[in-house]
Amino acid sequence: MVLRNGKASSGAAAAAAVALLFASSTAAFAQAGAQPADLGGFEPELIWELLIGGIVLACITSAVALWATSVIRRLRRAERRKNVLVDSVLNKLQQGVVISDASGRLVFCNDRYLEMYGLTRADAPYGMNTRDLLALRRARGTLDLSTKEFLRSAATPEGHISELPDGRFVQVKVSVLANGGTISTHNDCTELRRVSKQLSTTSQFLESVIDNIPVCVAAKSIEDGRYILANRAFEKLSKMPREKIIGATAEDLYPPRSAAAIREADQAALASGKGEYRSELTIEFGRRDLVLASERVVARNEHNEPEFIIALFQDVTERQALARELDKTRKFLELVVDNIPVALTVQNSSNSRYVLANRGAEVILNRRREDALGLTSGEIFNAKEARLIGERDELAIRKGGLMVEEHPISTKNGLRLFVTRRITVADEAETYLIKTHVDVTDRRQTEARMAHMAYHDGLTGLPNRTAFLKSLSQMIEACDCASDEFAVLTVDLDGLAEINDVFGHAIGDKLLIEVARRIETASRGGIVARLSGDEFGLLIDGAQPTMGYELAERVARELAHGFEIDGKTVRTGVTTGIALFPRDGKDAASLLANAGAALFRAKARARGTISVFAPEMDMQIRDRRALHQDLSSAIRNGELSLYYQPQASSSKLVAETNIVGFEALARWCHPIRGFVPPSEFIPLAEESGLIVEIGEWILREACRQAAAWPKPLQIAVNLSPAQFLNSDLVSFVHRVLIETGLQPGRLELEITEGVLIEDFERGLSLLRRLKALGVRVSMDDFGSGYSSLTYLQAFPFDKIKIDRAFIMNLGRNVQSAAIVRAVIGLGHGLGVSLVAEGVETQEQLDFLVEEGCDAVQGYLIGRPAPIDDYPWLVGLPSPVKGAAARARQAI
Repeated sequence: MVLRNGKASSGAAAAAAVALLFASSTAAFAQAGAQPADLGGFEPELIWELLIGGIVLACITSAVALWATSVIRRLRRAERRKNVLVDSVLNKLQQGVVISDASGRLVFCNDRYLEMYGLTRADAPYGMNTRDLLALRRARGTLDLSTKEFLRSAATPEGHISELPDGRFVQVKVSVLANGGTISTHNDCTELRRVSKQLSTTSQFLESVIDNIPVCVAAKSIEDGRYILANRAFEKLSKMPREKIIGATAEDLYPPRSAAAIREADQAALASGKGEYRSELTIEFGRRDLVLASERVVARNEHNEPEFIIALFQDVTERQALARELDKTRKFLELVVDNIPVALTVQNSSNSRYVLANRGAEVILNRRREDALGLTSGEIFNAKEARLIGERDELAIRKGGLMVEEHPISTKNGLRLFVTRRITVADEAETYLIKTHVDVTDRRQTEARMAHMAYHDGLTGLPNRTAFLKSLSQMIEACDCASDEFAVLTVDLDGLAEINDVFGHAIGDKLLIEVARRIETASRGGIVARLSGDEFGLLIDGAQPTMGYELAERVARELAHGFEIDGKTVRTGVTTGIALFPRDGKDAASLLANAGAALFRAKARARGTISVFAPEMDMQIRDRRALHQDLSSAIRNGELSLYYQPQASSSKLVAETNIVGFEALARWCHPIRGFVPPSEFIPLAEESGLIVEIGEWILREACRQAAAWPKPLQIAVNLSPAQFLNSDLVSFVHRVLIETGLQPGRLELEITEGVLIEDFERGLSLLRRLKALGVRVSMDDFGSGYSSLTYLQAFPFDKIKIDRAFIMNLGRNVQSAAIVRAVIGLGHGLGVSLVAEGVETQEQLDFLVEEGCDAVQGYLIGRPAPIDDYPWLVGLPSPVKGAAARARQAI
């Protein structure tokens, strides 16, 4: 019989030796002459066979017993080694570990877990239901959720973070084991949260830090250096499967340099008297060099002999980088604080003395910042200002939150208006008051000018239509008896279009300025406004219509004399329409509309006449209704077409290469009336709601034509506020882009602030959804409304179009130049490109180029025309040589 086990073989050999001994004895006995009779009558051979067989059987039985005992002893020793290994690993972890079986009974919890929650082994005996353990923690205040909520939160990849009564934070993650049980890890993340909070408050561009740094666990045999344990974190960090790690040595897994570093750390742990060794290793994982914070523990067997090395390590590469970045950020912030263009000061709240001031604060402090440190406000400012500043500082300290206010401060440049922000911060010892001061004097002056422009005409300085209607409403409210009456006059300047065509818009604009001045003289201090391009409005009280007639005649006489403008004699006249309150209307809109109807009748009768509104003038209204009826069928009849006005990048000499895109403009060729000006049919379309249908046609047609251009130029299309009332606008734009094949980035949608006035939140939502399609969104007529700055803060526009009213006055008054310059600076500060509309003179273009305006549009660049007049700009063949030549001259 051959046995594989060495000890079993030894037992068998012993049994064989015994058998041979007995056999030898028997043989000797036989040789001595023993006879069968001496053995009680049995056959000697049978006796000896039985005796020898029994001895052999006993030997075999003894050998088997010895072999089984050896196997059992070896298995028990292996089990003890395994238990020692597991206990050493789990109890040395910096994380708490709890393991339960499929029925929810506690199988294991390590020492770290008990230490975290202030428990003893008696509080958590093995076999205890884990729900009872959670209830015990909840009763002791270390669990702030119900069991169901806790298990649901801890089962997520992020785990559950709870705050303990002593201020520590613990991250708990629960995973399901293959046998149906669970294992939960409890990681003290207090320090990580503290570092994260410190980083987030120190550096604005660091938005988050690592919430959980994985802890890797590995164990290796001292005898052969092979890994016998590797956890999941180790797998994730090394990007190697566990099957490859276990059974391998460091030399098998890592490059020589990294393997040598690991071997040295292992030897240092063995040489340590405590059996523990901490170090940082640089290990190469694939193409990555990672810095690992390692803690090695020598595990010993029952004979106190070193048997295993347990390594606990974690990746601190990013933490070290963050520490370096934090130090770098602190130095950077010190430099930034010292150089930001905002006055910054910090005062100790207990004594109000300045402890920090940047260079920008020297303007406020009226001295070098070094000389201001250690002083109080009372020692720096005059008594009145110091008292006011001290009161506001005390209020800010009491409130504890952010306080923002505007107040004047005396500087070496005079009294300036500052926006001051105050906030208190506290460290362990002191509370500090932080103040920033921003000089908004120039900004407020600009806003005041822009507010003025919102209610005044940019060219003439007269009140505009909005201001005129407001004044008209106020006059109506002031009339408190039946005898009160006044007249509303609409005065139309005759021949302005012809003057513009003959002499140019520059002469026409100067004429309008002179006309406004003479009308103001004729009105003798009354209310005068510019209602539109060549139309003015006047109000006069007294006996009517006598006073209205007299005013109209005075205006006509004042304008009867010629105007000398730039060496040219220009003559013009006026046609006037009059409506009377209360006879012709009792509200501002009706009176102005009826005055307009009277003006229409006067112009139809003869230029230079005066007409008073009469009920039969309602024919004009019927005519508008007829025009509306014709407009409703204009799209179906193919009467609408698109003209395109080029837009060019700013250059003092605009060439074809400067053209960046076109603005699509609708034109209506009525079969009877001929070309109807957009100023007539667009307002009519907006009033009637047809603007939505027309706007959709314009967008679809513009995209269709632009998609056919060989050159990928921008195409700008205006969106009416009425189109935003259609909730399907975004899907319609998306559908048009798909149908026409136009790249979304080539389409630019121009809106006015009217889009956002009616329903700000809804309009803003639609704009964001449009922007998500990839199209560009620009604000048209910027500066014509007072709310434009508010909308720029709420939505990231791609482009700002400066209103023509500001451009046409460039070179005439410094206010327009200042506003245009401010708008360009504002746009560039927001990272938005700017387009100036209405550029008609080289002087205007030169100013815009010098101020850095990005693009220009206007008659100087090119007039609105069919795209066939600009074929070379879009890469199309030129159909008509003469038309192309004429259009080329405009570029």
